[in-house]
Amino acid sequence: MFITYIIIGITVLFSLKGFSDSYFRDKYLYKPYNVKHHREYYRIFSHVFLHADPMHLIFNMITFYFFGKVMEEYFRDYYGFVTGNLVFIGFFILSSFFATMIQYGRHKDHEFYRSLGASGAVSAILFAFIMLAPTATITFFIIPMPAIIFGVLYLGFEFWADKNGKGNIAHDAHISGALFGIVFILITNIEQVKDAFNNLF
Repeated sequence: MFITYIIIGITVLFSLKGFSDSYFRDKYLYKPYNVKHHREYYRIFSHVFLHADPMHLIFNMITFYFFGKVMEEYFRDYYGFVTGNLVFIGFFILSSFFATMIQYGRHKDHEFYRSLGASGAVSAILFAFIMLAPTATITFFIIPMPAIIFGVLYLGFEFWADKNGKGNIAHDAHISGALFGIVFILITNIEQVKDAFNNLF
């Protein structure tokens, strides 16, 4: 679980710095316009380590802790210690990238659009877990439910909220992150997914 802890530690440090230093936050948050027009490609990844406020940070890191450590251990068990660690790191990096794709397509010419946070990458990790353990129990606040039910409700809400522009939240990043997590696991672990879903019936 040490990689999960390292990512959480870096994220907390970056976010705390961003809370107190608006210049730092502005330099590293995600601006699709700057990525396209100024080639500031680092923003695709750096924005993951910044958050809007303490509650945003806490919620994302708690979710990442519970599901990140499970996926980290799964990849190590499946691929071996060294390769598994590399796969987990690569998965997190790719999740950060693909979580920005819808935003980039929509806002690459919108100079004042910006976003930040690990929510897209966390969504990818959450849905990778759901694909491998659809019958596991996820407790949403105080309501326990099968992981697959939570996933369907979560994606349904995100699509609805994205379509209706609900809240100052990057629902498109949640959606693209979740879809990447699903596709990644289907490509790399299809037999495990088949076995997991066979247990549903």
